[in-house]
Amino acid sequence: MANPEIGPDIRTVAVIGCGTIGASWAAAFLAADLSVQAYDPDPLFHERLAQFITSAWPDLQALGAKTANWRERLTLAGDLASALRGADWVQESGPENLQLKQEMFAELARLAPQRAVLASSSTALMPSDIQARCPDPARVIVAHPFNPPHLVPLVEIVGGTRTSDETIQRALAFFKAIGKAPIYLKKELPGHLANRLQAALYREAVHLVASGAASVADVDAAVTNGPGLRWAIMGPHLTYHVGGGKGGIAEYFEKLGPSQQARWADLGSPRLDASTKEAIVAGMAEEVAAMGKRDLLPWRDRQLLAILKLKQEQES
Repeated sequence: MANPEIGPDIRTVAVIGCGTIGASWAAAFLAADLSVQAYDPDPLFHERLAQFITSAWPDLQALGAKTANWRERLTLAGDLASALRGADWVQESGPENLQLKQEMFAELARLAPQRAVLASSSTALMPSDIQARCPDPARVIVAHPFNPPHLVPLVEIVGGTRTSDETIQRALAFFKAIGKAPIYLKKELPGHLANRLQAALYREAVHLVASGAASVADVDAAVTNGPGLRWAIMGPHLTYHVGGGKGGIAEYFEKLGPSQQARWADLGSPRLDASTKEAIVAGMAEEVAAMGKRDLLPWRDRQLLAILKLKQEQES
């Protein structure tokens, strides 16, 4: 996964916050042959981070990480200033608390080298709000990964009102160089882009269960055994373009646009009230029980790895 095109511009990454997302980021950066300086206020983070990377490394090697010497490039810092010293990129993955992030980014700007991009992994907070109290807001962005970042290539790049174009371009180039699939959001939105798409699908998934149309397991099966297979290789626009015939998506709109609009009009607007939550929790218990005694997180990662390896083979 290492890429010589990264060059000397970004060689050292400070990973601030080493929970689930931060640890996964650290593994991803190490797999790209970068040096990582990690810090978390939890005094036990050293052991947890090393355990996570050790567990993730075989998957990363399967995806192209060529070196086994990640420990030589990982520094477990004892304080924030040490983690930021000499960093070219800062990836913050702390709690989703706006006041905390504002305070953090003011401190990051003060301590990190002036060349360093200051990126937040925030799932829902706006970069304009995060950078509001930062003395150098031009280099603040959201670089939101999809979980787990060490496997899933998507990174959503979002700038605030005071983020510079140079920072945006550096971010896009950086993530592309380390094998990620960055996208740029032209405007700030709650939940960014991919989570909004997920939310739209999940709203209808909840409605179908709450209205008695289908079970939790059948709704999930409808996605994984149908459109989900296509979505791994084609997004929604390209899917309809390919399915539209010789005329592509224009022909699709002409022939099937009215039926698509009729479906939109019939989509549900469920509420997560007590009865709806009870129905989904019960249905989820049934679905998981039918899967047997398996640890779902490792199982998920094995499936992701197999899909990613297949896509690599097909695209090479």
